[in-house]
Order: sequence, then C-alpha cells, then structure tokens
Amino acid sequence: MIVGVPREIKADEYRVALTPGGCEALVGDGHSVVVESGAGTGSGFEDHQYVQCGAKMVVSAAEVFGEAEMIVKVKEPLPDEWPLMRRGQIVFTYFHFAASCELTEAVAASGVVAIAYETIEDESGRLPLLAPMSEVAGRMSAQLGAWCLERHTGGRGVLMGGVPGTAPANVVILGGGVAGAQAAKVSAGMGASVTLLDINVDRLRYLSDIMPANVRTLVSGTMTLRELLPTADLVIGAVLVHGGRTPVLLPREYVKLMPRNAVFVDICVDQGGCAETSRPTTHHDPVYVEEGVLHYCVANMPGAVPRTSTVALTNSTMPYAMKLANLGWREAARTDASLAAGVNIAEGAITYPGVAEAHNMPLTPLKL
Repeated sequence: MIVGVPREIKADEYRVALTPGGCEALVGDGHSVVVESGAGTGSGFEDHQYVQCGAKMVVSAAEVFGEAEMIVKVKEPLPDEWPLMRRGQIVFTYFHFAASCELTEAVAASGVVAIAYETIEDESGRLPLLAPMSEVAGRMSAQLGAWCLERHTGGRGVLMGGVPGTAPANVVILGGGVAGAQAAKVSAGMGASVTLLDINVDRLRYLSDIMPANVRTLVSGTMTLRELLPTADLVIGAVLVHGGRTPVLLPREYVKLMPRNAVFVDICVDQGGCAETSRPTTHHDPVYVEEGVLHYCVANMPGAVPRTSTVALTNSTMPYAMKLANLGWREAARTDASLAAGVNIAEGAITYPGVAEAHNMPLTPLKL
C-alpha cells in the first residue's frame, strides 16, 4: 500500500502522524511511504531522516493525496484539503466529527473511508489512541491554568500552591477520565486544593485511592457545581463522550457564578466544549474573556509540545496503521473489532452512531 504523510496545516499544529521509525517499519513490510517536505520539522524530524528510512519526499500536499492509498494525519482535514481527498482513499486521523457538521458532510461527500483515532476502542472499552493525547492535554491544562491565573495574563493573580499563611488555588476538574486524572495529579503536585468531579462512583473510588491528599472526589451534579464555582480559581473541563459531542455542563449562568478573573481551561473544546461560553482558540491567540472569566480553549493543546506528543501518539497509532496497510480497511475492520470502532464514515455512509446522532444524519451499520 502507498501511505501518505502530508504536513499539518491547522494553525500552530507542529505534530506529524508518522516518525522516520514508523516509515522504516512500513517500508520494511513492503509498503511505500510518500511524505510532504517539512512534515516532520515541527517535531524535530528532518526530511533526510525520512529519506534514509525509505520514504519518497514530495513538495506538496496535492502530490501526497494524489499518490497515497492511505493518508495518515494528526488533525482533521481542513477545507483546503477536502478537494484533495478521493473516493475509497483511507484517511486515518483525529476527526472529532461530532463537533462539526460541515466537516462531516464534506468527508462523506468525498467518499473516503474516515477512520478516527478517537473512537478506536480496545476490548476493555478504553480509547488507546485518544489516551496519549489526553494525558498530554491533561498535564498541560494545569500548567496553562497556572499561567492564566497570573495577573499579567488577565487572571486573578493567584499562585497555584499559595505560600505559608496564604491559601492555595481552588481547582475544580470536570471529568475523572484520563485527561481529568492527569490534570488533578499535576495541579495537586503544584500544591493546589483540587476537587475532581465525575458521575461514575467506581471511578471516583479508584481515583480517591491513588490521588494525593490534596485531591478530593465528588459526584458531579448541578447543585455541586453551583456550590463549588463561586470559590473556584481555576476550572478545567475534561469531559468525554465516546465519538459524540461533549455535553454542556456549564451553561452561561454557571460561568457567571465564578469569581471575576477566574480561569476556565476547556480540554474538550475540540468535541464542542463543555461550557456554553466555549469557542475554539489557537496557540497564538489562546484566551478571551466571557462573563468576566478568562477562557483558554485551544483546540489542539498537545500541538504545543510536538516532540513529546508525536512520539506518544505514534507509539499507539502505528500498530493500527500497519494493520490497515497490510490488510486493507475492510479486512482489518472485519478481523479487529477495535479498529472497526474507528470507522466513522465509509464511502459516503455514516457508520458511527455518535456522529449520526450529533448531526441527525442517517446511520448505516458498518457491516452493510
């Protein structure tokens, strides 16, 4: 199979979907790899490293899309890339379809087979290709929240860990999954007073056992939120619905409850965001103020640490990419239920329930 690696064009996105090592593995299995020049530079991988591993370098995304039978990316195809996609071509990347009807319609119209990293599930129901980026984003959310709390950035001027005689920051984390747990761990390590919310009591019981003493766990609910928000210095949204739009847990009136110049970091903004006031931002223009609260809503947070993120991501994606290249998407999906869960759109048909539900579109079961 011919595997293509275009350069990412999303604003401030420096990750790459395939490392030179991954290229070498694919070539070693008899596949061809076409890489757009400069695709790996942001992550510290130069063109000559790909060439040494057997890749063919080209100068444009059009050449990559034109030659490749499978495209591997990091972020969803942007409008400039939609015309480059063709029917039957596999596109393997993060899509987050539930957050964008326009993207869903464009990908369906192109006829590609869209396999989304974020909906591939293992036998335990975990999301192995979302987990590494959730870990990165969760850890980043705490350090970015600490930066946003500084007065010169527009925050309350609160130090996360306080000092002797002065209270630490109050941090409220919505969601106890991978991202939320990492956010709690780092926030607690900085000395903050952390409250971690989730609706799964068994998950909270587990987190209570492994978290530091300055992390408390509570069952999430509207009354609990109304009690916590008026004293929260930093709120981190880390909510996830598999393949669906993030539920809005913070309507505008709840955001108004937060203290003036408090900070809200929305990790899940790429899935629609968990606050009514959330809207995607970029690393170059990451924050805005809504209802007196400083919002940090960058949709590709791990893109700011591309070396770490690329290696962590490709460690997880490579076995699936290799299976797709070796077997083709139909046989790979037939023999691997985990990979089958990643097929969101196939040659014009919406095959993932969460995507169809998010946009009120007809669902075609994958087996059809």
